Amino acid sequence: MKQRLLAGMTPRVFLRRHWQKRPLLVRGAISGFRGVAGLPELTSLARRDDVESRMVRRRGRRFETVHGPFGKGVVLGRRNATLLVSGVNLHVAAADELLRRFAFVPQARLDDVMVSYATPGGGVGPHVDSYDVFLLQGDGRRRWWIWDLKGKKTGYTVDKGDLLYLPPGWRHDGVALESCYTCSIGFRAPRGAELAAAFLDWLHERGLPDAAYRDPALRPSRRGGAIPAAMLSFADSLLKAIRWSKDDTARFLGEFLTEPKPHVVFRPSARRALAGSDLRLDPKTQLLYSGARFFINGESFVTSKSAAPRLRELADRRRLRGDRLAGAALAGLISDWLRAGYAHLERPKP
Repeated sequence: MKQRLLAGMTPRVFLRRHWQKRPLLVRGAISGFRGVAGLPELTSLARRDDVESRMVRRRGRRFETVHGPFGKGVVLGRRNATLLVSGVNLHVAAADELLRRFAFVPQARLDDVMVSYATPGGGVGPHVDSYDVFLLQGDGRRRWWIWDLKGKKTGYTVDKGDLLYLPPGWRHDGVALESCYTCSIGFRAPRGAELAAAFLDWLHERGLPDAAYRDPALRPSRRGGAIPAAMLSFADSLLKAIRWSKDDTARFLGEFLTEPKPHVVFRPSARRALAGSDLRLDPKTQLLYSGARFFINGESFVTSKSAAPRLRELADRRRLRGDRLAGAALAGLISDWLRAGYAHLERPKP
């Protein structure tokens, strides 16, 4: 199906032509876009300690950044200031709905919706992102400058409903021409060093080989600064004993990708009958699967073959009729998720 969101291209065509290759500007990508949060809602979020926020002020060619939470007062000033609130999709339903418009990309790659409000002249300065990003303009106009990989500069003025896609590595700079809102839909792209460090921590939690170094036959040293050959052999044999399988890698990756950010807080769901209700995953919940194993908010488990199709459907759609889950003998698991705040029961949609 072709989408106006992607300038009339199907997701397959967009991914082949533009994804991580070249930018795309779509005029009127979302007709009648109303935004996802106004300034009062953004400032309210910026005062909370479970929300990431920052304020950037431009003074000449310098940019000064202050990180939230901002207490009772968020003072932007009349010009050259930007308030940026990350993870708005975790707290505002409209922002979560906007994020899900991009579900043609695997959920494991979806990160968050950051909303910025800028006064005239406001921006964060020229910069390069290491991840893909869609920049959707809300109320007000913004001027974007983009440098291609050869350094050639191009400018675009965007208005409400316009969408700009930028692949990783493309330098860009957006300046508010008037007070305006911009929604930044970002995508997660873990780096190799980040994955390696997290994987070593994951292995450590599960018990790395352990042994105490002993040298009962030690002789007097002639060269005190030299590392003993016996100690090198000990370290070499110990580290060679570290082993992992492809299943270990898959389990680590699933738990890593669904692990909530440190500031995320879940709240228990109100109780109601599973049958006759819709089960909706909390916006903060990430439910993924690989083969027979499922991952939710940093935890992993394996369920029965009969129940797995229903859970895959829930992971893909993020909302499912409760009686379909109850019939798959998942009531106990769902009950645990409700108590943890991972999911909520609501009246079925018509």
